[in-house]
Amino acid sequence: MASSPISVTFAGFLVILVLRSSCLYANGCYTSIISFGDSLADTGNLKHLASDYNLALPFFLPPYGQNFFNQSTGRCSNGRLIIDFLAESLGLPLVPPFLQDNGSDNKEAFKQGVNYAVAGATALDPRGIVDPLANTSLGVQLAWFKQSLPSICGNYSNCRDFIGRSLILVGEIGGNDYNYPLLEGKPIEGIESFVPLVIDTILSAINDLIEMGAKTLVVPGNFPIGCLTSYLATCGSENDEYDPETGCLIRLNRFAEYHNKLLQTTLNQVQDLHPNVNIIYADYYNAVMPIFRFPYKFGFTNGALNACCGGEGRYNYNSTAACGEASTTVCDEPDTYVNWDGIHLTEAAYRIISKNLFSTPQFNLLCYTSTSGVGLSVSM
Repeated sequence: MASSPISVTFAGFLVILVLRSSCLYANGCYTSIISFGDSLADTGNLKHLASDYNLALPFFLPPYGQNFFNQSTGRCSNGRLIIDFLAESLGLPLVPPFLQDNGSDNKEAFKQGVNYAVAGATALDPRGIVDPLANTSLGVQLAWFKQSLPSICGNYSNCRDFIGRSLILVGEIGGNDYNYPLLEGKPIEGIESFVPLVIDTILSAINDLIEMGAKTLVVPGNFPIGCLTSYLATCGSENDEYDPETGCLIRLNRFAEYHNKLLQTTLNQVQDLHPNVNIIYADYYNAVMPIFRFPYKFGFTNGALNACCGGEGRYNYNSTAACGEASTTVCDEPDTYVNWDGIHLTEAAYRIISKNLFSTPQFNLLCYTSTSGVGLSVSM
């Protein structure tokens, strides 16, 4: 299957950017993490939002979180996410959700990180695309950020300093703009028209953050969605072409590559306009593809495509029986699975993706303080 690896020159350029960004501050490190995105980064916002509606969605319940200190925190996995491994490696606390009880203690905690990502969020404001509960699009998340700044950092000058010292994650976002229509069975040719709109929306948010004082932004691309269990079970057919090496749907992975290529091109253009800002593309696609190609090499002895927690359909996925419901089952050894619930990955998979993304020894010496074995790089 064709992939879109970053060239050696561009990868080296990204490492230089990261090294330069880590030298911006006296301690050689970031003082906080600010995050926007969807379920790949949500550390509990949708759970707090759902409580306002008295809803207990399945992924707020066990077995979600069974490896996260045995807590269902609202993370869409059995344990930690990429953002958690990143925070641990930076020596920062795990990034709290913005929508948690906003007491004075939380405002103090937000000075070391705050997460505005919401599971189910889209990049675009709803245009026939419906969030599970409400509009929590990237624009809404950015508005929350702007509104909350005075309570976190005070005046204009302090807030510019706070933003400038923060590592800002813009995404992953945009995947749900495609997920909702694709999983409804809409043709991929029509959905391709969304991609430039999604990229423009991400670009607009990046420009806003730069105007507010952002100095280092990490912008992840999309995963190879043709390898996700939900797509394989829902969108695959006898007429589809599958990658013989991985078993993934080729047409859906090509779609993800199209999004990622356009995103990278746009980020390069923004970088040229802002040479004093570090804009880093995080290559989620190529960080996870080795796992799908060689799952056994990484300890995934139950393969890469079957869901650990599911409803016993194709690939152990059933769209009418979500993980966490009474009718579903969960595997005994989640660490031997890549896919957790058919839509999200296991903590074990996210740990390896993080190592693939964040593994440059030079950056580890400059910035990373933990002994988790995860350093920062931005490509494979």
